[in-house]
Amino acid sequence: MKAHSHTLTQKADFMKRTINRRDAMKMIAASTGICLTGKTVSRAVDSPNEKLNVALIGIGGQGGSNLRGVSSQNIVALCDVDEKRGANGFGQFPKVAKFNDYRVMFDKMEKDIDAVVVSTPDHSHFNPSMIAMSLGKHLYCEKPMAHDVWQVRKMTELAAKNNLATQLGVQRHTISNVHRVVELIRAGVIGNVTEVHSWVGGSRGMPAIPNDKQEVPSHLNWDVWLGPAPKRDYNKAYCPYNWRFWWDFGTGETGNWGCHTLDIPFWSLELDYPTHVEVNGAEPHPQTTPKSMTTSFKYPAKGNRGDVTLHWYHTGSGPQVLKEKNLSLKGANNVFVGTEGILVCGFGSHKLYPEEKFSNFSAPEQSIPDSPGFHKEWITACKGGKTATCNFDYSGPLTETVLLGNVAYRAGGGFQWDSKNLKAIGNDAAQQYIREAVRKGWEIR
Repeated sequence: MKAHSHTLTQKADFMKRTINRRDAMKMIAASTGICLTGKTVSRAVDSPNEKLNVALIGIGGQGGSNLRGVSSQNIVALCDVDEKRGANGFGQFPKVAKFNDYRVMFDKMEKDIDAVVVSTPDHSHFNPSMIAMSLGKHLYCEKPMAHDVWQVRKMTELAAKNNLATQLGVQRHTISNVHRVVELIRAGVIGNVTEVHSWVGGSRGMPAIPNDKQEVPSHLNWDVWLGPAPKRDYNKAYCPYNWRFWWDFGTGETGNWGCHTLDIPFWSLELDYPTHVEVNGAEPHPQTTPKSMTTSFKYPAKGNRGDVTLHWYHTGSGPQVLKEKNLSLKGANNVFVGTEGILVCGFGSHKLYPEEKFSNFSAPEQSIPDSPGFHKEWITACKGGKTATCNFDYSGPLTETVLLGNVAYRAGGGFQWDSKNLKAIGNDAAQQYIREAVRKGWEIR
């Protein structure tokens, strides 16, 4: 699949700069690490009606939903480390090539693939995504984009460099109520927004530390599941689901929900990189994610808006601002505080305060078009159409913000953030979480 604006001359130029595919794949297969610096150009799709050749990595759980989302295209390869978890997807496409190691899939199927969908645990987003994009494959990746900030930045830069169609799995971006909220904020209905309070409910986190050694199930490729994470024995406490509450594999409820919930203020206020991060919460555990935490991010004035402070909470009771200002809305997850009023919203509803002030309010004219479908946006972009709404230029900074909250929590305090150089200033403990160490043989530079 060609990158959607390349000429034949540009294609030839890219081919000159391509890494040695066979050598690179040998390096990957041998687990000795790889430096991904070039790009091969995939098979061209000449018509919007022609089907993409799509490979999927991770087809259980959310991967199954993504498989359904792209099933209108030509599915050419399916990969899952867990034969049992992937059985339903494998069964739907009995004639499609099947793998339990994506490195082998790329080695054998590279020339047959136009686009790749990655739906693995958080810690294993980066490696297959970078390999795919380095080989010129368009990419749909589940949220959060990667496991640390450095990885997210590398993915964002490579996607732009190779002019690839990308989409992060922030599916609620298509909900019409979210569109209406963005229109209200951008129209200045509540004046200049000075702060936003965003949250996810519940108290999931801090699972018990297992003390027994368990046999690896015969249907699971445990070494590939671990990927770049530190070596450890298999335990059902990690796989197939609770990985999200272990720092080596997941990013907690902040990573699980942050990209969805913070998408609303990010889009509404055109946020990108914060300049300061603060945190409150219980003392961090070295292995497991917290049951609750609070972070805040400062964004400097941009365009027609002033400075904004964005607060994020993982809390079972909602943020204090709801009680302080006597606000309520079932399903709410964001409060926008403006100079002329307050907007409370969730994914499916919104409400303006003071109620009496907005009792006869007329909403601005709709300006954000309905989405044709979140996966369809990406498919269209892969074929040279309109850029997908959650492409990495947008969702990269969103994901970095989400992960910076975790960095501050794990490092025990806030810091000034130098986004250009990826430096946490004023908290020496933070830098180790900006770019994490990976298991030998799984390095990508």
